[in-house]
Amino acid sequence: MGHAGRRIAAERKVAGLSQRQLATRAAYSLSMVKAVEQGREPASPGFVAAAAKALGIEPEQLTGTPYYDTLEEDGPLEGLTELRAILAEGTYVRPLEPLPLAQLTKSLADVNRAYRNDKGRTALTRLPVLIRQLYGALHAASNDAERGRIFSLLAHAYIQSERLTHRFGFMTLTLPSLDRLEWAAAQADDPLYAVQAKPRRAKVLMYYGSNDVGLQLVDQALGQINDDDPASVEVLGFTHLSGAIISARDRRLDTARDHISEARKLARFVKGECDSYGTVFSKANTEIHSCAVELEAGDPGKAARDGSALHLPTDVAPPRAGHHWQDTARAWLLAGRTDNALKALNTARSVAPQQTKLHPGVRETLYGIAAAERRRSDSLGAFARWVGVTL
Repeated sequence: MGHAGRRIAAERKVAGLSQRQLATRAAYSLSMVKAVEQGREPASPGFVAAAAKALGIEPEQLTGTPYYDTLEEDGPLEGLTELRAILAEGTYVRPLEPLPLAQLTKSLADVNRAYRNDKGRTALTRLPVLIRQLYGALHAASNDAERGRIFSLLAHAYIQSERLTHRFGFMTLTLPSLDRLEWAAAQADDPLYAVQAKPRRAKVLMYYGSNDVGLQLVDQALGQINDDDPASVEVLGFTHLSGAIISARDRRLDTARDHISEARKLARFVKGECDSYGTVFSKANTEIHSCAVELEAGDPGKAARDGSALHLPTDVAPPRAGHHWQDTARAWLLAGRTDNALKALNTARSVAPQQTKLHPGVRETLYGIAAAERRRSDSLGAFARWVGVTL
């Protein structure tokens, strides 16, 4: 059906709303609604969330995710059916014979590493068996200390479940993943899992336009971290970055910039990239979020210039770098530089091809470039074919 604006227009008409009524309900300008519906402006994640909420529908109805045709090009998405079954089983997960705890810990680290390195398919294939083995270990545990350690591993496994289902566009599975994360975290021997479950839920709530509740969860999490050890710094920094992007989506620019400022202070104590809890918190990730804040609630031109000038270290997680260049592409499009927008998209493709191919924002930017250009270049057409869209 094309860009999200066409879906928004179709759903608006089904709901019997005028463009002005939708603009009022979504708290956006009438000119923005018109521009998005006509494809002259890409539908930002914040706009999609607000429009879906105003129309009383799922955001996926506007983004078109999951992109089944694109996913199937690389073969079946192994592990998804089994992971869905595990989430449906809830507290009644069928256990498998466990491996030694040290081996389960290593397997979880391997899943985390695969996700971090833009190998989400590999991570998804391995995760369901690992979760069942962790339940087996839980049943076989002989003391509370051992059970507490296993619950921490389970909490981390459900973090990966939330991240992977989000990555592949199965947003309805992120919510049961978070429910299971909170269940496991409440019994884990590491209290930071329970803390960081809150900003993780807050970011999913942002997808549904529930920013007020999300920001309340961020504030609660910030109030629960009182230590200054490396683990606490990592989770605290991650929470501030979550608060920054949610505030920006809610168009609270000053609050968003305050969160970035606090994250920068914490990042000074970090060497490289922290990923003990799946946060990828670092100095570079803080600056990536700073550019994203300007894109969402500040000055897209500034976001484009700062984003292009940002030097990312080689140890930045590829999906984080890819997301940055996807945002930079959208910023350049909004600034009227379609050539730079396409260049940024190609950079995103080179550093994180799997994530870039499946991100809804990439498609919206492609449609925006096509709408702005009188003649479509061969390079734009080639990129669109790679993603799987017809311009």
